[in-house]
Amino acid sequence: MSENPLWDFALAVYGRPGVPAACLDLQDRLGQDVNLLLFAAWAGMACNADLPAEELARIDSAIAPWRDEVVRPLRAVRRRAKGGDDALYKRLKAAELEAERVQQDRLFALSGLTPAPGGGVALAAVNLYRLVPEGDPAVMGLLAALATPPEP
Repeated sequence: MSENPLWDFALAVYGRPGVPAACLDLQDRLGQDVNLLLFAAWAGMACNADLPAEELARIDSAIAPWRDEVVRPLRAVRRRAKGGDDALYKRLKAAELEAERVQQDRLFALSGLTPAPGGGVALAAVNLYRLVPEGDPAVMGLLAALATPPEP
């Protein structure tokens, strides 16, 4: 476990079947930030937090420079390098993952949230629908994956 429960949640959840595909679809199709999606889910599931749209927008605005100036450029270079030099691709992937960890550290710090009992997928859905219109198939898939207990 790290000192950031959001990061621990994201690593655990992103390993579930269906989560990466849903998150990447929302990223590529709608420009959604995967880290912000995971943050919204974590807030509802692990922290029992109903995040107002204004709070999500405030947090998103605060992390936008890091995402736009560091994470997205690393992603673009990594994608461009895919199929080329495998060692370079792996180093770029590791750098992108580290940049995303830094972003999640910032999300965690900005939110002031801590894990609390009583949360669940329904509250995660409320938060996610403030980022993506209700009924989007990728969000529905993400929520279904979040509702499925992790494999032992």
